[in-house]
Amino acid sequence: MAAWQSQQDALAEKGLSIVGASVEPRETVQEMATKSGVTYPMAYGVTREQADVLGSWWSDDRGGYIQPTELLLGRGGTVLGSMYASGPVGRVSPDEAVHFIEGRERARLRSQ
Repeated sequence: MAAWQSQQDALAEKGLSIVGASVEPRETVQEMATKSGVTYPMAYGVTREQADVLGSWWSDDRGGYIQPTELLLGRGGTVLGSMYASGPVGRVSPDEAVHFIEGRERARLRSQ
């Protein structure tokens, strides 16, 4: 979360937005966001049914929780890229997301 927050302004300059989500209740997510300085929107109370819609892997231990799921959405909500994890390894960095999106934008402009 902090890495994305640190790049929020640079991402916004490119027209990119960040949205986070958690299974935790509203109060916990607000506290977590405040402590880590997160200012981008954070959804809370993600359910298993919502995780299923995203195609996320759901872990049943510790009361159940969504495993890391990252979606890069283009104009109109088209999924340009996705990352699904079954554990804490393999997250997309903000720099990788920007690199990917810039490459897509260059290809889009060349094809016009």
